[in-house]
Amino acid sequence: MTTRIPHWIDGRLSSTPSSRTSPVYNPATGEIAAEVELAGKAEVDHAISGAADAARQWRHSSLSRRSQILFAFRALLHDRADMLAAIITAEHGKVLSDAGGEIARGMENVDFACGIPQLLKGGFSEQAATGIDVYSIRQPLGVVAGITPFNFPAMVPLWMCANAIACGNAFVLKPSEKDPSSALFIAALWKEAGLPDGVFTVLNGDKEAVDAILTNPQVKAVSFVGSTPIASYIYATGTANGKRVQALGGAKNHMVVLPDADVNMAADAAVSAAYGSAGERCMAISVAVAVGGVGDALIDAISERLPKLKIGPGTNPDSEMGPLITREHRDKVSSYIEAGAASGATVVVDGRDADLPTDGFFLGVTLLDHVTPAMSVYTDEIFGPVLCVVRAETYAEALELINDNPYGNGTAIYTRDGGVARQFQFEVEAGMVGINVPIPVPVGYYSFGGWKASLFGDTHMYGPEGVNFFTRGKVVTSRWPDPASSSVDLGFPRNH
Repeated sequence: MTTRIPHWIDGRLSSTPSSRTSPVYNPATGEIAAEVELAGKAEVDHAISGAADAARQWRHSSLSRRSQILFAFRALLHDRADMLAAIITAEHGKVLSDAGGEIARGMENVDFACGIPQLLKGGFSEQAATGIDVYSIRQPLGVVAGITPFNFPAMVPLWMCANAIACGNAFVLKPSEKDPSSALFIAALWKEAGLPDGVFTVLNGDKEAVDAILTNPQVKAVSFVGSTPIASYIYATGTANGKRVQALGGAKNHMVVLPDADVNMAADAAVSAAYGSAGERCMAISVAVAVGGVGDALIDAISERLPKLKIGPGTNPDSEMGPLITREHRDKVSSYIEAGAASGATVVVDGRDADLPTDGFFLGVTLLDHVTPAMSVYTDEIFGPVLCVVRAETYAEALELINDNPYGNGTAIYTRDGGVARQFQFEVEAGMVGINVPIPVPVGYYSFGGWKASLFGDTHMYGPEGVNFFTRGKVVTSRWPDPASSSVDLGFPRNH
């Protein structure tokens, strides 16, 4: 009998089975490992109602208590990271070391949220006017939701839930139905850490569940990470229903390699950033821009590294890259390689020809040279192990290429020239910039987010902006006058 993966509602696994399910695969074998339940509108509304009740109680909890629970949760997450990594590898397919890295980066956000007593300190102005004090506070919203992607089933939920819960909200998570078990593992850790029932909820589902979350009036804010078309839909639907929304979309991240760069270092970075996690990262480098005469040397350096990569099941400690998430996605990525070749790109290394395991959703790494901005391999977010190389004559041409792209998530530059590097970070139109760093994901005490079609909304994720997103400001003006001095004055208040 196939294992069923339920929801997590009111502090426990749901005992009432959903009427619809979806298969969960082991990408390394291609076999169905479980069936995940898909929540309908009635189930979503019921769970959110319970979360709203929990939120009303949780907002009264002291900052000290919230911080203590955050610290306990962090300790449990640290102690059981290997168990969570094994779950990620089994359902997503990424290698264990990559899964462990995902958890570690997610834990940075828990570290940050543990400092919530400091983060929620307001301002105070004594004697702003005669006998009047003014101070600011930030308060929780109530029920907030996170809709997260398959590629980081632990890290992205931790981006959202740590700050949301620390700020005093109840958090409802709708994880990807492709790899939902990590969310349930995290839910159990929250409960063990002492989080009250209903403050963290997991609703598995598809578009029906998403729409129910977006239209439920008790949900005050929605945080999303995924593709640009869906991010646009989430933003439009959520805001139309009166919600605060931050929706992070797709990317086409460029890495500029200048003629003065260390070619070997740039090649190492390009290979690592393009093919890690089989390219299923929104911050993956998918375009290397070779400036001036560095192109041939860069292609040679990348090419000589690719045959050494070990591709296999994520559970194999020797594997450096695992399978893609589904058969359909692997076939779609493969079709881009064919389209690139047909449109005139030079296929230097073809991942379809690699010696791969016969089972599972594996695809080898691909390197395409002489790619132009008119090709689909350049315009589309492939989300797979395909690296395109575009040739540019000058730095200005490379910069224009990036700034003309509709996406603006992340970018990087490889150079020994500090002046040019500073000019690049000043001029480039992207939300996250790496200087000799290929994947510039900010640490947990900064905030993550792109520009242009990579972000819908005006708030980046986690860090200081995450705290602001999950709270709203209030300003209190206070006066304790002598009753004898009270009088009627219909004029507009003035500060004296």
